Amino acid sequence: MRRRRVLPWITVAALLGGCGSAGNSPAVDPLDGLRQQAGGALTRYDQAVRAAGGAPFVPVGELTHQLGDWEPANGSYKEALSAGRVEAASTLPGAPNTAGTILWANGTRQDAPMISADGALAQLRAAGTGDCSGCAPLKITGARLTTMTVPTTRGPATAPAWKYTLDGTTVRLARVAVDPSAIVRVTPPPWDADHPHEGLAIESATTSIASSELTITFTGAPGPSSKACGADYSAIAVESDLAVAVIVIEYRHAKDEVCLAIGAQRSATVELSRPLGERAVLEVTQGLPVEVTSTG
Repeated sequence: MRRRRVLPWITVAALLGGCGSAGNSPAVDPLDGLRQQAGGALTRYDQAVRAAGGAPFVPVGELTHQLGDWEPANGSYKEALSAGRVEAASTLPGAPNTAGTILWANGTRQDAPMISADGALAQLRAAGTGDCSGCAPLKITGARLTTMTVPTTRGPATAPAWKYTLDGTTVRLARVAVDPSAIVRVTPPPWDADHPHEGLAIESATTSIASSELTITFTGAPGPSSKACGADYSAIAVESDLAVAVIVIEYRHAKDEVCLAIGAQRSATVELSRPLGERAVLEVTQGLPVEVTSTG
């Protein structure tokens, strides 16, 4: 399910008509800050790729999947899982002796080192957020090696995974079994209330193998700029050899309108200097990669 965000969004285009300034002060390009932000995102991504040994396995989103629904009697299990309150009740299998294989829909394959069921469980716990100190921990009763499909910057990929059984429920948990050293994970910059991240975050991207056009989706105004509280959109890209950071530009109906915080899925197309290839696509607010679908 695609996540929806509420407004307000950052308006860049409202400034585009007034770049001149009073007196002899030089004009300021309102996109300069976003271009610098995009450049920082590309630098952090390049560093993350190098830290992973140049591996192009870049999952998007969570590496843990819940299989099935919690029973009514197990209402606290959801909170326990979210907080990472999960522990093994028995000895779990070790890491396989051979590397695992990651397989993309286009047939591309990549071998990757794997971790034990205990190691993947430790990663699952570390990913927990929130406070559930009063929750009883979930008990893992067993694990077996399987596969799971995860969205990546190169489309869906089938990756090795540990599948866990839990005490007292039919729900199962699956966690990617690839060693974290081979996974590109981007750390966003710290939040600074005095200098908040600007821009509008894209959610996904689509392109074709030979095309230099990239279509991106995001949450924006429900209607076009010809209507009250509407907006039109365009986009530009800041590129490196490993990734593309996309800046969305908004053309609002009116700058000072008071509008309800209602968003809708919108799209825009950006022209790249060359076809995307295996490069990642980054949203500009935090520099995180988004899922890319390649057609044709």
